[in-house]
Parts: sequence; C-alpha cells; structure tokens
Amino acid sequence: MNDLRELYQEVIFDHYRKPRNFGRLGMTNRKAEGYNPLCGDKVTIYLQVEDGIIRDAGFDGSGCAISTASASLMTDSLKGMREDEALRLMQEFQHMVTGTASGEGLGKLEVLAGVREFPQRVKCATLAWHTLQAALENQPQPVSMPVSTE
Repeated sequence: MNDLRELYQEVIFDHYRKPRNFGRLGMTNRKAEGYNPLCGDKVTIYLQVEDGIIRDAGFDGSGCAISTASASLMTDSLKGMREDEALRLMQEFQHMVTGTASGEGLGKLEVLAGVREFPQRVKCATLAWHTLQAALENQPQPVSMPVSTE
C-alpha cells in the first residue's frame, strides 16, 4: 500500500511541477474562473468546444499541489470528450474524492482518490472541476468554493 501511495504522490507532484495544458489557449470559446477563499487557490479554465466536443482544454492560475495536479489531469482527460461526458466525469470524480464511490475506471484521475482521507483538501481537488462546469454552462460569474470546512 505504501508503494502505491508513493506512486500517487509522485504523479501528483509531477503534475504540480510540470502541469500539462497550463496557459491560455489560442482559440477559446468557453472560459470560467474559480477561487477557493479557504486556501487561496485560483484557476481559470479555457475550453475550445466545437459541435459539443471539447477539442482543447487549458488552465492557468496558482494553487497548491493538489489543486494544480487536479487541473492538469482534468484538462488532459477532457480532450475529445463530449460536454455531457465531461459533466458525467466531473460527477464521478466528485464522488471519488468525497468517498461515495471508489473511482475505479477513472484511469489516471484515480491518483487523486487519496484526497478523500483529507476532507479539507477535497475543495482543492474539485476547484478546477467546478470551474469546468461553469465554463461548459457559460456561467459569467466566478466560481467560489464555500468557506466552511465540512
């Protein structure tokens, strides 16, 4: 179990140190901003959606290792996905990190399953995902995570 935990930590730190899809996209038709006032994490999600399919995804902002790794892994997973599939993936991810589902079948996103052991970090892991939902729904106001730690 320790070897698996160490592997997960390595993947998270790799995506934190060298985030994939970091930066603004050249062609963007969806964008949303998110903020976690509890810890100060900030993220902007950029999407290029054509015919209901996410052709490209990127993000920028600043945050902790879990927040950045989650955004990096998320944007990698979204490319080529239909909008409804992306929203379904968001729900499955949310269930995984809150402990209501195993996360089995989520592929590389499963490395963030350990977050459920630290409830105060769930908001770090889900900030990019809630911001993704806002981008897909063309929500103009920034997403702000609730301040409570419950």
